[in-house]
Amino acid sequence: MQSAADSGVKRPASPSSLPFSVRPLAPQIGAEIGGLDLSRPLAEATFEALEAAWHAHCVLLFRGQTLTEGEQVAFAERFGPLSKLALMKFKDRHPAVMFVSNIRENGELIGALPDGEMFFHSDQCYMERPAKATLLYAIEIPAQGGNTLFANMYRAYETLPDALKRKIAGRRAMNIAEYNIGTINSSAIERLDNPDPNTRRHAHPMVRTHPATGRKALYVNRLLSAYVEGMPRGESDALLRALFDHQEQPGFAYEHVWKPGDLVIWDNRCTVHARTDFDASERRLLRRVIVLGETPV
Repeated sequence: MQSAADSGVKRPASPSSLPFSVRPLAPQIGAEIGGLDLSRPLAEATFEALEAAWHAHCVLLFRGQTLTEGEQVAFAERFGPLSKLALMKFKDRHPAVMFVSNIRENGELIGALPDGEMFFHSDQCYMERPAKATLLYAIEIPAQGGNTLFANMYRAYETLPDALKRKIAGRRAMNIAEYNIGTINSSAIERLDNPDPNTRRHAHPMVRTHPATGRKALYVNRLLSAYVEGMPRGESDALLRALFDHQEQPGFAYEHVWKPGDLVIWDNRCTVHARTDFDASERRLLRRVIVLGETPV
């Protein structure tokens, strides 16, 4: 088997040599990074070590940050070109920036995805080139709820029964930009049978290989994955439900309780994430930037 060194994948540096601290957040996913001020440019060696830690842990948390929009964008750009696809456009904002918020000004929402819980998903999986990374920065947070759960899709794939691995090998799932499409409810089925040609959709491998680590990850999700191509509807629905239930096991996950000043970056190529419910009367404001990814293979 080819080693990480032979493949060119960077191994995380030993903790004693890092210019920052790394504290695991959960057994299977996530790490808190300490000792870095992201409002200031990082030296190349520091960024390379940070990127290696990101590849190792899939989700990185930075507490106590004070970031302007421009500083968040500049940090995001270190990971690659930004995705300009936002659910809401703002005249005075960078085109890759979107607020996730329930706050209204003059009766109008200032952001997108305002209230309630959200099922597990991978950002922009309905695009030909889905999101590589998402960077979410907390500005205002409710007293309770609105937490984000992250689950490790490397582990989800690796722990699949062999029969399920064989069943999804080489298959593709259609992902559609319709929230809750993957719940296979009656209204979702009607939309599948009578698709809106303007709704963004794209089929991707159900198992994708991460371009940096070479590891395989399960790449379907309950919120946006609609059906398995080339499979009868009933069989497709049953297979997807089995995969959704498997990938959402608590043992693969970390639940993040937000604090103002938190910056979290996650890798959409090997994770899924969800949001818990919260009191809609409480203000919630986070700023999101997405890094454009590659076409999954």
